[in-house]
Amino acid sequence: MLPEELLRKVRLIEITTRKMVDDVMSGQYRSQFKGQGMQFSDHRLYVPGDDIRHIDWKVSARTREAMIKKYEEERELTVFLIVDVSGSKLFGSSRKLKAEAAAELAGMLAWAAIHTGDKVGLLLFSGEVEKIVPPKKGKQHILRIIRETLAYRPRTRGTNLRDALEAAGRVMKHSGVVFVISDFFAEEFDIPLKRLARSHDVVAIGVGDEREREFPDLGRMVLYDPESGAERTVDSSSYLFKQWLKEVRLGHETDCKTAFKGGQVEFLPILTKEDYGEAVVRFFRARARRRRR
Repeated sequence: MLPEELLRKVRLIEITTRKMVDDVMSGQYRSQFKGQGMQFSDHRLYVPGDDIRHIDWKVSARTREAMIKKYEEERELTVFLIVDVSGSKLFGSSRKLKAEAAAELAGMLAWAAIHTGDKVGLLLFSGEVEKIVPPKKGKQHILRIIRETLAYRPRTRGTNLRDALEAAGRVMKHSGVVFVISDFFAEEFDIPLKRLARSHDVVAIGVGDEREREFPDLGRMVLYDPESGAERTVDSSSYLFKQWLKEVRLGHETDCKTAFKGGQVEFLPILTKEDYGEAVVRFFRARARRRRR
């Protein structure tokens, strides 16, 4: 049995994410990801207003009439959520932990997918692949995804995104959409990310907290690393600490940009203090504009 407090959180996330999808997000998701899987079905005569990019010039030359390729949209798409549940997700300086933000994002994307008749699967990872929930449909399945993402406590330490991406590639038998929800404090994930993006539409969602970028002057304090269990005393007011934090942040951002650019993966950064439902919608709209160019 789940604790009553956790059940309340799951229910609140379900209500919040469902409302966001109903109000503004469903159409954005549908326009971005439905119809990504298209297969050729037949030819027909060109009529004014058709997209000339769909003219089959070889067939047109043979028949001496402009012929358009007809496509059928695959009736359903598989959406796969790869969610980081490592120790660093149990951090948050605002209203929510990064783990809670990840659960809300997963719930929101799952609702949007279910709205369009897609199946949704889930992979949770930390130091290894911790849990895989096969793709399915239905409200109860979405609630399970939210519950698993929010409540799961990893057995391992660290963040092994590389193995998670490779496992997702084995699970996804056909082309689909993969959302990777993580803070991306991980190593050597660029090659498997690129490999996954060759077969699937991959979107990386980086969940962060403002205190990972700027730390207040609180003097001497003990910092605890939930990934390794190590503790370190620092002077948060010192110049050296601020420089170290800046270098770590810039190094992390550079590594991520390189990995995403190499795999042609689009990246959406999210902060726990944000209204990230609106941020996701803005991202989808900007993505649509880029693809129309």
